[in-house]
Amino acid sequence: LRQEITKALATLEEREAQILRMHFGIDQRYPMTLEEIAEKLGLTRERVRQIKEIAIRKLRSNPAVVEHLRQYLG
Repeated sequence: LRQEITKALATLEEREAQILRMHFGIDQRYPMTLEEIAEKLGLTRERVRQIKEIAIRKLRSNPAVVEHLRQYLG
């Protein structure tokens, strides 16, 4: 599953992938809040939320990503 997630994140822009990793705790000790991510990246909380939503939308609309992760999501 980790390898499939890494492949999926590789389809995104660097900042989008970074925000998803931070928010969901991928390759991190713990998930970070939008506020924590915003502070770390020098962005507003709202901008982090927007980038996160755009990234998730991109993943959901990418047929290759959906197909690879479908087996794990049921």
